[in-house]
Amino acid sequence: MQSQTCNSVDLKAESKTFYKSVFSLVLPMALQNLINVAVTSADVVMLGAVDETALSASSLAGQVQFIMTLIFFGMTSGAAVLTAQYWGKRDIRSIEKIIGITMRLSLIVAVIFSAVVLIAPEPVMRIFTPDEAVIAEGADYLRIVALSYVTMSVTMVYLNIMRSVERVVISTVVYLISLIANIILNSIFIFGLLGLPAMGIRGAALGTTIARLIELAVVLFYAFKINREVKLNISDLFVHDKLLFGDFLKFSLPVIVNELMWGLGTSTNAVIIGHLGSPVVAANSVAQVTRQLATVIAFGVANAAAVMIGKAIGEDDIAKAERYGSRFVKVTIITGVCGAILVLIVRPFVIAGMNLSAEAQGYLSIMMFVMSYFVIGQAYNTTMVVGIFRAGGDINFGLFLDVSTMWGGSILLGAVCAFLLHWSVPWVYVVLMSDEIIKLPITTWRYKKKKWLRNVTR
Repeated sequence: MQSQTCNSVDLKAESKTFYKSVFSLVLPMALQNLINVAVTSADVVMLGAVDETALSASSLAGQVQFIMTLIFFGMTSGAAVLTAQYWGKRDIRSIEKIIGITMRLSLIVAVIFSAVVLIAPEPVMRIFTPDEAVIAEGADYLRIVALSYVTMSVTMVYLNIMRSVERVVISTVVYLISLIANIILNSIFIFGLLGLPAMGIRGAALGTTIARLIELAVVLFYAFKINREVKLNISDLFVHDKLLFGDFLKFSLPVIVNELMWGLGTSTNAVIIGHLGSPVVAANSVAQVTRQLATVIAFGVANAAAVMIGKAIGEDDIAKAERYGSRFVKVTIITGVCGAILVLIVRPFVIAGMNLSAEAQGYLSIMMFVMSYFVIGQAYNTTMVVGIFRAGGDINFGLFLDVSTMWGGSILLGAVCAFLLHWSVPWVYVVLMSDEIIKLPITTWRYKKKKWLRNVTR
């Protein structure tokens, strides 16, 4: 009896510590996500005030950066499987080597993307839309913003790996500074303030590029002057550790492919929507920003799950990791429902506040209803796949899930409904956004199998 009482007290204390840790991690991560959404929202609002073509062009041109950042996210997510567990073991040197390996590869990827976009911006834009006016505007945007890709490869990799070792505040600081710079610079360059010529969409690209350079400067100052525990060593860009590099590839490559398949699926949705007309593209641009806003806390929960569960597994406390997983499931359901309610609350204000045609406003109204249930599924599935499963090295399942439900489900059926059956835009959109609902029973089944409870450190 006394033993049971002690265990009950211990679990209550652990539960209190758990939610305190979740709050300390989720709050800055959610703020960072909110800031990133605010950057996108600022571009949407400012370019929406210019015209529908500029808004559509920036949205479609942004798909290139979106795909590139998914590769970075795949690299850092795979790296975080290792770094979170090595953090539990307090093996700092292995974490520093992983940072060097990840950053070396991300720089190569960024240079390739920059070169392709600078050499052939128009052909890249033709992938997403046949509209010549949108292609021309999007190409102007890409020629400038491509210069920011290399800086992003450093800041994103470093900040994402810092999350896995519970250094989350620096990301919030960096992106807050970037947000302020982005809004100020975009306002000046887009609308021609302070006596400068109005640059329109090119001004948005220029403002974004300068803001990325400011991000890089802040990150490098933090890495070399402030962070004395987990160091960024230039020499680690060239480090050779066969075993660690093998582990990195083992966990990163499936995640990179997973993120690419998911990202290419999202971009394919954009391609399908892009061929339905400029009003549909403009409405979807706004709807996607609303979705991002509604899931900022949910994505913070997923990242916190990866850190805390990974750390518990690294400490060889499998029972605690399992309890953490159960609690995160409850938390993500609550945040998902709150996100859905938020979408419905802001819907009339968003529709009224955007300078869209009557046709685009009609599409936006329906799209936001779809988003209200979509965000619940996305919150739950993201915490499962990106948070809980990856924390224990169960990384192949996410690849199977996205290929089957997106490419074999919503994308295939959406393309058929759009181009063969010629369904109306609202119904095509419902089909394209159905993948997160299809995933729900599959991720739940996988969670109950408990194959994600594995220590992968050496």
